[in-house]
Amino acid sequence: MAASLNILIVAVVSLIAFSPLCLCSKAYGSGGYLFPQFYDHSCPKAQEIVQTIVAKAFAQDPRMPASLLRLHFHDCFVKGCDASILLDNSGTIISEKRSNPNRNSARGFELIEEIKHALEQECPETVSCADILALAARDSTVITGGPSWDVPLGRRDARGASLSGSNNDIPAPNNTFQTILTKFKRQGLNLVDLVSLSGSHTIGNSRCTSFRQRLYNQSGNGKPDLTLNQYYASMLRKQCPRSGGDQNLFFLDFATPFKFDNHYFKNLITYKGLLSSDEVLFTKNKDSRELVKLYAENQEAFFEQFAKSMVKMGNISPLTGARGEIRRICRRVNHVY
Repeated sequence: MAASLNILIVAVVSLIAFSPLCLCSKAYGSGGYLFPQFYDHSCPKAQEIVQTIVAKAFAQDPRMPASLLRLHFHDCFVKGCDASILLDNSGTIISEKRSNPNRNSARGFELIEEIKHALEQECPETVSCADILALAARDSTVITGGPSWDVPLGRRDARGASLSGSNNDIPAPNNTFQTILTKFKRQGLNLVDLVSLSGSHTIGNSRCTSFRQRLYNQSGNGKPDLTLNQYYASMLRKQCPRSGGDQNLFFLDFATPFKFDNHYFKNLITYKGLLSSDEVLFTKNKDSRELVKLYAENQEAFFEQFAKSMVKMGNISPLTGARGEIRRICRRVNHVY
């Protein structure tokens, strides 16, 4: 596996090296621009360092790529892509790590600190934690077999966090389709972005507590969700009882759980989406249903749109210019002396 990972890293480096001269990207909700060449002179090895550490982590823990993708998503949906999710509690900060979407489930924080430490050794106080999250998400997609893209860079790090934003702005597994779409639209994202980005659930796990209601009491009438394949549901009940086992883990895509592909969408068509928030893409809206069918039939179309939507999501309200800071340690703001 180590040899294949090295080949993947070389391939990604080559893609970046021969990328167009400028792929400037206007950031949504911001006056600044992000662009892939941001660190070409100030920290030319930045992307290589991130890729190498992500590859090593994947070799040791195949769950890590999905965790890194999720960190970037949960960061961007709260105050923009500013690494606020990484901050620990302090005198003035209530950490987003304590929110309902993140508590007992968000992971990968130590790996981000490992990447940050390596970058500080290479080029001190230069590469932001927010950009590390964006690069790690791209590299996690590539190393599991998904598409690559040029990551616009130049984000700076927030000096605060928002526990309420994390609780309210991140789509929840039990949200209705319309609620989920509304949360995406608030971030400048649309229905196409919603469906394609949901495809990241082709890798990763979810806890029993996130879908238990589908197995036993979906609508408050003591009956299971009939949009969940009943044979699949019977298999899930064996490890997700009515009570207890809250933290038991289940693959979001049981077919190819560690491979970034389009099997997630194929699962939805056969009513084997694990989360309600996944299956509603096929059952509750005509336009999203057509996209699910398209991506299930055409992996290339999914990959192309996923890359575009990841760039778009990564452009949500970044701090640029003199706003924010470049944290020296990602879990805490810089001290002012």
